[in-house]
Amino acid sequence: MIRRKQDIKTIYITMLMVLAGISVCALKAQEPVRPIVQQVSFPNDTLRITEFGAKGDGQYINTEAINNAITTVNEKGGGVVLVPGGLWLTGPIEMKSNVNLHIQRDAVILFTDNFDAYELVESNWEGEPAWRNQNPISGKNLENIAITGTGVIDGNGGAWRMVKRDKMTDAQWKKLVASGGVVDEAGRIWYPSESALRGATTQNAGKGHAGQTAADFRDVKDFLRPNLLVFTSCKRILLEGVTIQNSPAWNIHPLMCEDLTVRNLNVRNPWYGQNGDGLDIESCKNVLVENSTFDVGDDAICIKSGRDKAGRDRGMPTENVIIRNNIVYHGHGGFVIGSEMSGGARNIWVEDCSLVGTDIGLRFKTTRGRGGVVENIFINNINMVGIPGEAILFDMYYGLKGQLPKAGEGGAALAEIPPVTAETPRFQNFVIRNIKVNGAEKGIFFRGLPEMSIKNILIEHAHIVAKKGVELIEASNIVVKDLTLKTANTNPLIHIDNSKNIVFTALKPIDNIDLLIQVSGAKTEKVVLTGTKAESVKKTSVFSNGASEKALIIK
Repeated sequence: MIRRKQDIKTIYITMLMVLAGISVCALKAQEPVRPIVQQVSFPNDTLRITEFGAKGDGQYINTEAINNAITTVNEKGGGVVLVPGGLWLTGPIEMKSNVNLHIQRDAVILFTDNFDAYELVESNWEGEPAWRNQNPISGKNLENIAITGTGVIDGNGGAWRMVKRDKMTDAQWKKLVASGGVVDEAGRIWYPSESALRGATTQNAGKGHAGQTAADFRDVKDFLRPNLLVFTSCKRILLEGVTIQNSPAWNIHPLMCEDLTVRNLNVRNPWYGQNGDGLDIESCKNVLVENSTFDVGDDAICIKSGRDKAGRDRGMPTENVIIRNNIVYHGHGGFVIGSEMSGGARNIWVEDCSLVGTDIGLRFKTTRGRGGVVENIFINNINMVGIPGEAILFDMYYGLKGQLPKAGEGGAALAEIPPVTAETPRFQNFVIRNIKVNGAEKGIFFRGLPEMSIKNILIEHAHIVAKKGVELIEASNIVVKDLTLKTANTNPLIHIDNSKNIVFTALKPIDNIDLLIQVSGAKTEKVVLTGTKAESVKKTSVFSNGASEKALIIK
């Protein structure tokens, strides 16, 4: 029996994986069934906010009128609350079940910059319970809700956010300081008020204890910025068509929700906006994000599930998520998981997205103390252009200042390795295919923990143009198949440190390569290179910091 060429190739790669000790089952596990996200449905009944006294002149405060319209539609059994053309200044909007808030194309909902309109409430901040100012749009324990249309929701975030001096031109900084507010003693950060500055210098501002009330946080109220749109423990949600922009902190934050659809949104924040995330999906189940555009000041599309003990105690992973056909411009990360992922994340598909100018492309970040398991992540067909940092990054030292000590470098000794506990995070079982990158600082970077490597990752069919190539630190069971790599710095093209069971097959370096691979660390073993086009390679390998030449197998 003559096997097809593709069958023979698959068998050969499988043999190499076995040679390296890689679990074939782990890398070829069958994908979970994709979720079916339940959709919203509303009666046709429509009430206009003008029927409740709303005025779209940009001066009248419409808080009562908009909320009365929402309550009335809810009490009638559901329907549409229509926001017609105009500039609608308002305080916090509280959504109700079975209500579709529909914003027409020529309508702008602008939230007031009067902080007194926002009460201090028990809320959530970066994955932990905290006191914050009331969210401009919120809803809790609701079902069948929507915000639709083609108009604009503006959070007036410039009134809330601090701004760093190094993110402004001289003229912009001078104008900002002249507008009011205060600057810290170092002259580096502008704050909108003394209260905001006081909060910035207060440890764990907003983090409460049993028995505390809003009065305990009054002196730092201005610092406790809200997220623009927060739905908590809601079911069947639709966000479609509108522009959501200029948030005080995160733009959109669904928390512990189920059956969420995000479609055709335009999500915007100033690039310098502190904590200016686009979409943070936290401890949610059954989610679809499609055909949307993000241009924001922090991570763009981000998966979270709580921080440290609070996230582990909640025990609600974000799971069953489809993210497709989106475009991200500026953002600290294009598609991101972490760093608050203590409840875990699993069964997530990301496909057919373009990341244009994001600081990092695919960004997976965590640190000791988080705990949580991130697994079964399937990424396919991603375009990246002009990435200032890494195209693909796995980092388990998020927030680290300075360099990690390594054995044998200047006499430095490795720090004591802690035991594996519930506080140890895990990244495992990722399949990343069909990646095209034109311009990045580094193509691929993994940095795991000595006690918990980044493991069971397949990267297949990647074409990368970057300044630097590939660096894998504390990784195991990694297969990189069909990687075309063009770099400016070719010394080395690939660096493997304290990692094991690594296979590169059909590696295609472009242009002259000074050094193909550097192997370092006494723990490194079973690194396999096969089918590498090495005609332009001046030197194949070097070994350092206790690495054995037996650790590298070239076929």
